[in-house]
Order: sequence, then C-alpha cells, then structure tokens
Amino acid sequence: MSFLDHLRRCNNADLSQFEPWYVGAERAGFIHRDFAPVLAARPDLFFHRDRAWHLDPTLDTPARRTAVMRTFLLDLRMQGHFAGLWRDEAYPVTWTFGRPALLDMERAAVPWFGVRAFGPHMTGYVRQADGLHIWVPRRSYDKPTFPGALDNTVAGGQPAGIGLLDNLIKECAEEAAIPRALALQAKAVGCVSYWNQSGPQLKPDVMTCFDLELPADFTPRASDGEVHSFELWPARRVFETVRDTTEFKYNCNLVLIDFFVRHGMLSADDPSFVPIVSGLRKEYDPGDEVG
Repeated sequence: MSFLDHLRRCNNADLSQFEPWYVGAERAGFIHRDFAPVLAARPDLFFHRDRAWHLDPTLDTPARRTAVMRTFLLDLRMQGHFAGLWRDEAYPVTWTFGRPALLDMERAAVPWFGVRAFGPHMTGYVRQADGLHIWVPRRSYDKPTFPGALDNTVAGGQPAGIGLLDNLIKECAEEAAIPRALALQAKAVGCVSYWNQSGPQLKPDVMTCFDLELPADFTPRASDGEVHSFELWPARRVFETVRDTTEFKYNCNLVLIDFFVRHGMLSADDPSFVPIVSGLRKEYDPGDEVG
C-alpha cells in the first residue's frame, strides 16, 4: 500500500462504461450501461440521443424536475433499488458548486446517475511539544457504509439549501460536539476530487478540505451515533497508517494526504511527490473515452 495506491483506488472509473446524462443543455451526470435499461423503461421521463441520456425537456424548472424525479426514485425504491441506503436527504444536482441546481435528488440515487456530490471534510489537529497530533474518529459499527473504518475528524455530504461552512458547523456539532464558536475558526484550505466507480455507480466527487487547530484541552465527543470513538494520534502515526494500510475510509485518505503535503510531511524530493499532488485533483478530460 502507498499514497499512490489510494489515489488509484479512488480514481478507478472506466468511463467507457458510461454515457453522459443531460438536463437541458447541461451535463448533469453519467449513466452506466447496466443502469440504462431502468431509464429506457420510462420513455416519458428519459430519452436517448447521440450517445447520451436526456431528461424530458418539458420539465423546465428545478422544482418540476425535483418533484418528478422524487416520484420516480421512490418507485425504484419500492422495487428494491438503493439497497436500504435511502436517506431522505436531497443533494443539489450541479457540476459546479455554487451554481443554481438543475434539480435536487435523493442522496442514495446520486451515484446511480453519476452526479457530482460535494461535502466538507475537516482535519482537527492539536499542536503539542512533540509536534502535530490529529483527532481520528472511528465510524460507528452500525453505519450502513464503511462501519468501523477510520475517518476524517469531521465530514459530511452536502445537502441542498445550505452552504459548505454552515454544513461544516452543523456536522461539527453533530459528529464531534464542537461548539459553533470553535467550528467557525476552521479554515478552508483547498479541495480534492476523484472519480470512483463501484459497479454501475459513479462518484465524480469534490471534497472541500478544512483545517481546524483545536485547543489542547478540548476533546471531541461523539454525539449523534455516527462515530464510535475519537483518539488523538501523532500526525506521524496517521501518516504511516494512511501510507501503509486501508484502515481509513477510502476517500478520507485523500484529505489526509493533502494535509500531509500542506504541512510539509511529504518531501518534495520524493519521486511520488508530483504524481501525488496532481492526483489529488482529478478532473474529467473531454478526451477520456465515454460511451
């Protein structure tokens, strides 16, 4: 295992298996060939043209698209789709964060449509006499996804109708009992992006990275049941655990690798330095094979 292995693990998508999905003139996501028959079964909602899928153009407002799509997805849920992962949490469908959403879509369905998801991921750290330490949570063993894996100090998906900072503040309170006044000191320091495929699901996601220096006398506390426990680790231990193992949730490794780069823990003379830094921000190249 290595840092580059984590980058490859996150960026494993084979875009030749997908076709673009458009809402109006904008590409909203990607449809896998194995999921395409689900759309083809609803010609009143979706049509195929020029090697791409399109949403019914008569759905000409975000509100109308959202309502019709929700009904369609609830029908799929009744048919057994989404494997019990339905959240009743809407994500904005937009390729660029901050742009008006084309529609809102149930979180569990987002990767089936290859829609880009966003979210804040925060590294909470402490300065001690022997160097930096990082608060490392272990995910609840009852979580439906990646139970028991290590995670970023605070992280969450980005629901519709809330800004990234306000979402981070909310997640800080819910996941780690970090009070608002302290959470407001978190600094947005960049983002990482990746293209991960799991069968017919695609996650072309962007995570906004935050750093928060926490007081030495503050201890995060699990408060919403999503975190099993927190431990304060020397940053070097986190570095080695990421480098040598798969103990952290797969995409959380990228946020930590970015932290290591920014805090000078990875030598510029390391032959992997440039591929690591460039690989943290994977974007879609129109020259990549699609469809």
